Amino acid sequence: MSTSEVYTEPKGKIQFDDNSLLPALFGNHDEHLLQIEQLLDVRLRYRGNNLEILGPTTSCEIADKAIVSLYTRLKNDLEVGSGEVMAAVRIASGQDNTAGNLQLRTRKRTIMPRSPNQADYIRALEEYDLVFGLGPAGTGKTYLAVAVAVTYLLQGKIDRIILSRPAVEAGERLGYLPGDLQDKIDPYLRPLYDALHDMLPGDQVIRRMGSGEIEVAPLAFMRGRTLDHAFVILDEAQNTSVMQMKMFLTRLGEKSRMVITGDMSQIDLPAGTRSGLGDALQVLDGVAGIGMVNFTEKDVVRHSLVMRIVRAYDSRDNRRS
Repeated sequence: MSTSEVYTEPKGKIQFDDNSLLPALFGNHDEHLLQIEQLLDVRLRYRGNNLEILGPTTSCEIADKAIVSLYTRLKNDLEVGSGEVMAAVRIASGQDNTAGNLQLRTRKRTIMPRSPNQADYIRALEEYDLVFGLGPAGTGKTYLAVAVAVTYLLQGKIDRIILSRPAVEAGERLGYLPGDLQDKIDPYLRPLYDALHDMLPGDQVIRRMGSGEIEVAPLAFMRGRTLDHAFVILDEAQNTSVMQMKMFLTRLGEKSRMVITGDMSQIDLPAGTRSGLGDALQVLDGVAGIGMVNFTEKDVVRHSLVMRIVRAYDSRDNRRS
């Protein structure tokens, strides 16, 4: 039975003071309103600059907070899409009243957390010199870390950004890929390049990489270095060996920050090889000055189907365990 057949009396009403923002708020063919209805089991109906909310009291309160936050985004010249709608609902549902105030301003866009865990992650990145971001694909672990790093670079808080990944083969042998060494390595680093280009104009990325302000390199290139005045990110850390992880952790230099992201459910190491990330989590448990944020499938910000895929795999793995 649809909500329109169940709820007939409005339990919330919002009056907007700028009608020109409503097409962007409601979305093409009211797709944003429909998304909120489906997420919260409410019914939304509007006339002129008034929007009525019908449904269970708690759901109506969440919808009210989410819609007001989206409207505020538009008034601040920020974009609203399906991702922002889902984020607004998540944050309103999580009773996190400060998450909406967290903003990372880069050259190309303003980035805000899309879930309470993402908000906690941004706060941890600002508070701790070493942070572990753990959880499934699509939760924003690497993207938000790069966003904070770019923000710090633009504000002059650091001198350089260093992005690294272990070049671990996942079903395809590195030696058989075409090209020279750099050509073979680049595909492993592509997600890091993509994040940079999403936040900085292409010419700035090229210029800053040429000057050494931004460095994207395989983990093996970190050996023997001391990384001072830098924001250092190690992505896909579940694919490091124990020695690689120890080597990387000990690169942290003066006035630097380090972020390590990984998903322990997607280890591509040879059978019998212990993950350096799993080992580090045990060794460093209880060590002061380290931040740790665990994401779940509820934090997935890619296509909504990704969340269901992650949940299905987790259920299968839990049954096997």
